[in-house]
Amino acid sequence: MEYTAILHPAEEGGYWAEVPALPGCFSQGENIEQTLANVREAIEAHLEGLKQEGREFPAEGGLVFAKVEITSP
Repeated sequence: MEYTAILHPAEEGGYWAEVPALPGCFSQGENIEQTLANVREAIEAHLEGLKQEGREFPAEGGLVFAKVEITSP
């Protein structure tokens, strides 16, 4: 299975990550590699919790990432 994780720079340094297809699934790390490893563990734990509750794993929807250019107001 594959899920998209979005990494954001953290104000205090490092990064935090969210998984849009799994509401409430977040993690953090000191660098990108650590953040990805930690969010992988968070995804696995999240899916294990769903499995124990007898719920299906959500499929990832069609996420679209786009840049939108604007002129300064």
